[in-house]
Amino acid sequence: MQTISHARKAAFQILMAVERGQAHSDDLLRGKAVDALSAPDRNLATALVLGVLRWQIRLDHQLQALLKRPNAKLDPEILIALRLGAFQLLHLDRIPARAAIDESVELAKQAGHRFASGMVNAVLRKLSGDSSRAELPEETASELALAQAHPTWMVERWTDVYGIEAARAICRHGQTRPVLTIRIAGLEVEEELARDGIQLAPGELLTATRTVVSGDVTATAAFREGRVRLQDEGSQLVAEIAGQGGTRTMQTILDTCAAPGGKTLILAERNPQARIVACESSSQRLAQLHARLAGYSDRIECCLADATSLAEGGAFDLGLADVPCSGTGTLGRNPEIRHRLKLEDLPRQAERQRAILTAALRAVRPGGRVVYSTCSLEPEENEQVVEAVLAEGAKARLVPLESCIEALRGQGALTTSGAMRLRDCLTPEGTLKLLPGVFHTDGFFIAMMERIA
Repeated sequence: MQTISHARKAAFQILMAVERGQAHSDDLLRGKAVDALSAPDRNLATALVLGVLRWQIRLDHQLQALLKRPNAKLDPEILIALRLGAFQLLHLDRIPARAAIDESVELAKQAGHRFASGMVNAVLRKLSGDSSRAELPEETASELALAQAHPTWMVERWTDVYGIEAARAICRHGQTRPVLTIRIAGLEVEEELARDGIQLAPGELLTATRTVVSGDVTATAAFREGRVRLQDEGSQLVAEIAGQGGTRTMQTILDTCAAPGGKTLILAERNPQARIVACESSSQRLAQLHARLAGYSDRIECCLADATSLAEGGAFDLGLADVPCSGTGTLGRNPEIRHRLKLEDLPRQAERQRAILTAALRAVRPGGRVVYSTCSLEPEENEQVVEAVLAEGAKARLVPLESCIEALRGQGALTTSGAMRLRDCLTPEGTLKLLPGVFHTDGFFIAMMERIA
């Protein structure tokens, strides 16, 4: 019996669970089974899972053309074995073709498909010798969708809203491994990381952000002790904008959808005098939030609450509504979203988002502000939510973010070049759109609103 590497076996099991809708890849890649692997196997398993999910649409197209019956419906185990082999052949130059093919064949056999394993072998051998590596055209939305392995409906929307050049940049960003960014607590921490062999580069926007060039940050004492946190720079920017708030000192802050807590921590750091209420509707995520914010228990109250049903009115100086969303701005980090998300999901998301924003505005006092944010690229979840809440009679107005960006630059939180580039991302209404590909960040929408009497 041909042996299968631990990494490929783990990747196969995770991809099977994702294909069957049993779990999400990010949860499984952080699970015990993957943690038990050696570091090289863990890295390979992660690369295989995320790579297959990123390129799945194009892989299926390429594989289908090589089948004797192109429209045949394959068993999930066969399909995953083929995708794993094809991804390695087409995208991982360091893996020998023989290893990619032989272990994919063995995965099919051990999954109970000994007869079909011959087909897996034949198809992958054809793929390794054909011209499928050739570049595909990207001139139209449908061509771009296939070339960059995104759903056609998604790319057509981005092309309509942002234009073909921006859509191309979004798609290409979604096919690349995300830049690893951290938040550091002072220059002495940066020096400590350098002594630990971690090579860093400055962030693009924020002075507290660093990009990890090489080294394992998670193995350092600074990371274990919470003096270094992994967090996308765009996510940090949301919290910096909220933490900057208005002109008055903020004494009370509401974080309506707080887990996993990275933005809550920035709010606490920027407002050391404030009491913060951090809400989470999931008991499991609340327990994780409690653990992460334990060092701030004297100032941060974690509570189990649905943000749409908050009872407190006018009690807070600031609200952050970083709402659950489709996540289309995070496809590089969460590639399986493109396979799960349906167009009809967006109205349902938007309905809940409007309810959360309305509740957050109700919770702040007159003159208080609410920052609304998503990691979505879809208008239904962004400007249309803000417009709908204002049209429904909310006693609030939009606050253009240009002055907030300048204030953050003046405070030293934003780099001068970062502030200049962010001004180009402002909409005529004063909201902020970070599109993937413009910066090395996830995609975000940010709007600030002020409650009026």
